[in-house]
Amino acid sequence: MKIIKKLNPIIAGLSAAIIIAVLAFLSFETSTGYWLMISFGATSLIIFVLHDKEFAQPGNIFFGHFLGITVGILFNEFFGMSSASLALAVGSTITLMMYLKVVHPPAAANPLIAILGDVSFEFIIFPVMAGSLVIIFFSIVINKFILKRNYPIKWL
Repeated sequence: MKIIKKLNPIIAGLSAAIIIAVLAFLSFETSTGYWLMISFGATSLIIFVLHDKEFAQPGNIFFGHFLGITVGILFNEFFGMSSASLALAVGSTITLMMYLKVVHPPAAANPLIAILGDVSFEFIIFPVMAGSLVIIFFSIVINKFILKRNYPIKWL
């Protein structure tokens, strides 16, 4: 049992690496579009290290990322890039995630990605929604079927 516990960091790291490798492959080796964004690295950590927490559940992952990027794009469209828009977009995202019960910490960075990257509404589909679905799929397969964990605990 102690040996398995000592392997948990390696298993978590390899599992996260698999997800990022798949998203990177889809992004750079196919013509399907861009599937990867910065905050997905932190999401990968959360689903394997803190898999039993509410913010690691599929609904939180998908809707948290969706909400964060949408808020960021809207702030960018209406207010442009400024200290105030960056701050208010992140604050609004956190507030809405809490009210809607879809808290996912990495998604709080999405408004910064949207505003600093000046991304368009298409970014919501690729990479946010498409990438989130890939992450959710692999998190279920690896956690539930390979690591035999009770995951997901809840969907929404």
